[in-house]
Amino acid sequence: MASLRSSSVIGSVAYSSSCCSRRGTTRATINMPKLRTGGLSLRLPARDLVPEVLDMGPGLSAATTSHVEKKYESSTNRNSHSLGSNVSDPMVIAKLHAIMEAVADRVEMHQNIGEQRDNWNSLLLTSINAITLTAATMAGIAATSVGGPLLALKTSSTLMYLTATGMLVVMNQIQPSQLVEEQRNAARLFKQLHGRIQTTLSSGNTTSSDVEDAMKKVLALDKAYPLPLIGVMLEKFPETVEPAVWWPQHRQRQEKPMKRRDGNGWSVELEEEMREVVGVLKRKDTEDYLRLGKIALNVNKILSISGPLLTGIAACGTAFMGSSHGSWAAMVGVVAGAMASVVNTMEHGGQVGMVFEMYRSNAGFFRLMEETIESNLNEIDVERRENGELFEMKVALHLGRSLSGLKNLAAASSYASSEKGEAIEEFASKLF
Repeated sequence: MASLRSSSVIGSVAYSSSCCSRRGTTRATINMPKLRTGGLSLRLPARDLVPEVLDMGPGLSAATTSHVEKKYESSTNRNSHSLGSNVSDPMVIAKLHAIMEAVADRVEMHQNIGEQRDNWNSLLLTSINAITLTAATMAGIAATSVGGPLLALKTSSTLMYLTATGMLVVMNQIQPSQLVEEQRNAARLFKQLHGRIQTTLSSGNTTSSDVEDAMKKVLALDKAYPLPLIGVMLEKFPETVEPAVWWPQHRQRQEKPMKRRDGNGWSVELEEEMREVVGVLKRKDTEDYLRLGKIALNVNKILSISGPLLTGIAACGTAFMGSSHGSWAAMVGVVAGAMASVVNTMEHGGQVGMVFEMYRSNAGFFRLMEETIESNLNEIDVERRENGELFEMKVALHLGRSLSGLKNLAAASSYASSEKGEAIEEFASKLF
């Protein structure tokens, strides 16, 4: 029966195809059985690849295993290196935060003490001038008096002159206006250090050397601008004028016998440019501010000696009033007292000590630039230097010049020294 059915089916298919071929059209219809997909699930047999690889032979298995191990080790090392380079040590970050808090506290302290010492300067100046002028007025009135009023007036005038003399000696010794300028500079420099530590933290790549560098800078600033007056106060009348130094000394790098190469933004032209800038800074800017500092120091010395000397002479003059030389004594007492008031106003009202400290700090600023440039130039390995283009821009900004102006300064200095054999008259800085 099955054979008969299959033959009949084949015959019918052949007959229909022959009929359709006559018309030039072929139609084929295949009816596939519908499958139920609801409960269909494919399960592949689990295969252990390791035994199969081992079964392939010892040579192939060893090569494949070593290749997989090397790939895994390289990826692990690469991941650990990237994590180590981008993630800082939490202890280093904590130390930098602690230093930053101490720096912020020092900024506040120096600002507060600076305001206090500025008040000292104004109050002491006003008080001493008031005492001196009152004593001179009393000496003038005593010159026209006799008897008891004369004795009372000349005694009061003498005591007031002696008091003014003692106060002037103390005031001239501590120089409040110079103390104020020291605190201003310290507050400004600590603010700069605070900003640099913040920049280091925000970079996300901090090391223990950053902590050591920040600590050295804090201690150097504490030494350069001390807060106490007794024992560690800066010398107000030094024998020689030296630039202020508020930075740790740069390490002297030993030059190695290796060939210098360009890179990291540095070139031969840039190195020559920086050397010329250093030469101009040394010959012109630093020397000029040291010269001005010496002038301010000498003027301050003369005024500091003249003030107490004049009040002392005035006190002696008022003490001899009423004697045979009473008229001359009265004149000395009044004139010397008035002159003492003028000298005191010129010294402390004009803040000559502050001017001296300003010149000393400016000379220190240029000395710092010289050491920074020389430190970069002495480093033979250019990769360990600061980026050359960035460094050139910083130098130009510190000097108040554009990049083209800095190049022109170096070119003019090089031409003057090589062709004319003399230094240029232009200063490197255009800020001050």
